[in-house]
Amino acid sequence: MTATAPQIRTEKGLARVAQSLAGWTQKWFPDAYIFALVGVLLVAVAALANGSSPQIIVDSFGNGFWDLTAFTLQMAMVVLTGYVVATSRPVARLIDTLAAVPQSAATAVSFVAFLSMSVSFVNWGLSLVFGGLLARAIARRTDLRVDYRALGAAAFMGLGAVWALGMSSSAAQLQATATSLPPALLQVTGVLDFGTTIFTWQSLTMCAIIIALTVLIAHFSAPRGDAIRTAQDLGVDLNDEPEPAAPRSRPGEWLEYSRILPVLIALLTLGWLVSQFVTSPVLSVVSSLNGYLLVFLILGLVLHGTPRKFLQAVSKAVPATAGILVQFPLYAAMAAILTRAIGNGGMTVSEHLAEFFTSVGGGGGFTVIVALYTVILGIFVPSGGGKWLVEAPYVMQSATDVQMNLGWTVQVYNVAEALPNLINPFFMLPLLAVLGLKARDLVGFTFLQFMFHLPVVLLLVWLLGRTFEFVAPVIP
Repeated sequence: MTATAPQIRTEKGLARVAQSLAGWTQKWFPDAYIFALVGVLLVAVAALANGSSPQIIVDSFGNGFWDLTAFTLQMAMVVLTGYVVATSRPVARLIDTLAAVPQSAATAVSFVAFLSMSVSFVNWGLSLVFGGLLARAIARRTDLRVDYRALGAAAFMGLGAVWALGMSSSAAQLQATATSLPPALLQVTGVLDFGTTIFTWQSLTMCAIIIALTVLIAHFSAPRGDAIRTAQDLGVDLNDEPEPAAPRSRPGEWLEYSRILPVLIALLTLGWLVSQFVTSPVLSVVSSLNGYLLVFLILGLVLHGTPRKFLQAVSKAVPATAGILVQFPLYAAMAAILTRAIGNGGMTVSEHLAEFFTSVGGGGGFTVIVALYTVILGIFVPSGGGKWLVEAPYVMQSATDVQMNLGWTVQVYNVAEALPNLINPFFMLPLLAVLGLKARDLVGFTFLQFMFHLPVVLLLVWLLGRTFEFVAPVIP
């Protein structure tokens, strides 16, 4: 539990502003599910104002509600697989080894930030738990006095800086998976594999710059001297000894405690993966969301060793998926109303929004407007994949109209989507549970990152966007 003792010092400057903001959001921000419910109603009202009949609106709502069933499950599995892998014993040993590397307090904070972002490029769910456990492992060191709040904020940088530029990006994964795309969006964008989004040199360059910037800010903003508040100061219990598996009590449980089945399933998965790389283009294999999740799920099974330990980890991970499971159908309904509820002039709300974005024109202006719009909307709709489904129909149509590269438009959304996470504490919740802290303990540091990230991101999307040419969508 977090201690209620007063702080050792009074925060000043940006840190004081950030703490005030954190206190306001904790007091006044409702659960993200409330935002989703309100969003559906606002979109319905907008469609009604556009001249759509109530019958068309309710039909669009009900018929579109389950459009994203497959994608909802896939996004829940991103969180679950990341958690399961991060809590396995081999990864725990790796974390203890890495925790011994930093030799100073500031270096420890920047080290956690760098590793959390590096892991986030592979799986953002893994990054949250991995970063939190690494912060706890460093905080357990008796030879190093480090601010636990700064360590926690650094552990969040994977999700607060670059998660959507990595391989578990909701928007990029959706655009690369034809079967997960809503039909209306598929007709606008076609399929965009990672070669047009995540793995372009422009996206990788942007990711590298943001990582370097984040590490520098984390290093120089880490409290020093009397300003340091350790986990002990905050009253946080750092005992991370895993719960032992319950002993086998009957013969029928033998296979649950055996490594035989995980090894055999791993061999099947390996054989399938080799076959995919031999028979299909590398980028299409890497871009496959289903393949990505299969590998991570079986990796978690192997790392835990036995089915019983694996299932224990899964049961702990499931609560973290609840928000995705109940929110994504509402985002699907929003997207359906936006794109299907025809009103005045035979146009939908989505088409009117597309006209607005198209009016901005092409080039750098378009990318900057899209980025700013994504940041503002993201403060109130904290869901990368769900929000993309709301934005994509009109943003991507506008990108086509102004001849902006569609893959880069996805990446503009992705890099801007991470920024609201530095202000809105919704996605901090799984990490806070690991750390034993409150959002206000971290937001002072993450808000400082936001102040630097925003202008840099806007500059990068403008400059790098000028290096692209428009490519017509490929409709399967």
